[in-house]
Amino acid sequence: MTESNVNPEWPPPPAYQPHQPHQPTTLLAEPVSRRRAKRRGPVALLTAVAIVAAAVGGGTAYGIQELTGGGTVATSSSTSTTVVPSSQKGTVAGVAKAVSPSIVEINATSNAGSSTGSGVIITSDGEIITNNHVVSGASRITVTTSDGTEYTARVVGTDSGKDLALIKLENASGLKAATLGDSDGVQVGDQVVAIGSPEGLTGTVTSGIVSALNRDVTVSTGEGQQQTDGGWPFEFGGREFNGDTGSSTTTYKAIQTDASLNPGNSGGALIDMNGNIIGINSAMYSASGSSSSDAGSVGLGFAIPVNTVKADLAKLRAGATD
Repeated sequence: MTESNVNPEWPPPPAYQPHQPHQPTTLLAEPVSRRRAKRRGPVALLTAVAIVAAAVGGGTAYGIQELTGGGTVATSSSTSTTVVPSSQKGTVAGVAKAVSPSIVEINATSNAGSSTGSGVIITSDGEIITNNHVVSGASRITVTTSDGTEYTARVVGTDSGKDLALIKLENASGLKAATLGDSDGVQVGDQVVAIGSPEGLTGTVTSGIVSALNRDVTVSTGEGQQQTDGGWPFEFGGREFNGDTGSSTTTYKAIQTDASLNPGNSGGALIDMNGNIIGINSAMYSASGSSSSDAGSVGLGFAIPVNTVKADLAKLRAGATD
């Protein structure tokens, strides 16, 4: 982000707080449906969340982190590392062109039905970061890249405590890996771009700003939760919504953004204006009483900071199934 976008002498406004503290938030995977999900308009998969804070960053240098396996993860320690061509630097169009090939659509099938989410390619041989709730319990996973190529994928590792999962494409090579930025330097007011597959619309690009940092998002980590007409169970403000969340929940720090996020954006990328991934989109605010069929973006989205992802990679690659 350039200095012209934000006046350094003008302190950023406080994060927006909903008027009614009991309002819910929803996870962004497409709904689990008893019928095969249609690409045009699946119902939203509602899971749990409570609104309470967001976290993110920027950075400065560039490096390559070697991982066990056939690929490498490109990492940037600063938003000054530019992935976007200089002729389009700082533009949404430039970010979209540079990063879209690294974002995929994920379709997961389980005993409960099928759901749709998004993912970020982090190695050229097909390692992909997504949300745990996108692939949890899946018996079959198919991934479609931006050029329409379809792959079968397997789960390598999961971390329900951070709502993260690592999956691996079968027989993939030569893919364009995203550059993972540094979420410790991102500031409120920074411009960002989100890319994912909301409602199964692959490669959808939206833009906005970082609205707040260090928001606490609380979701259920319990296995076997059943979807009701109102969506998936969650807790907020000491209250339960859409059924019993169970005894196992987790709270993680998230980046808040007003970039439009909708069901299906889960696991997709939140990106700075230099093309570095700064977060993994995970949840959206939904008005109280919303059903999975009418939930939509109201400018309150949440993303897991990319530094949380990078710190968790070794555990995920080792096959953790927390």
